[in-house]
Amino acid sequence: MQTKLSSLLEAIISTAIGFTVSMLVQHLIVTPLYGLTLSVADNFWITMIFTVASILRQYFVRRYFNWRIHEYLTKKA
Repeated sequence: MQTKLSSLLEAIISTAIGFTVSMLVQHLIVTPLYGLTLSVADNFWITMIFTVASILRQYFVRRYFNWRIHEYLTKKA
């Protein structure tokens, strides 16, 4: 079973990769496509908000599934 720290580290690393991709996509594709004028700093903070939400979501989903698997295996044994 995965530890809480391992779940958190996996969520952070995975999301850091997603953050970089999202930042580039938003700055190079989305804002020009919609004619928005946002600074790199604005793009950074918008992406950061979604990044924090993603880390929390991924962490809690992983912890939930680890709990359910542990509960299932405990009952089965």
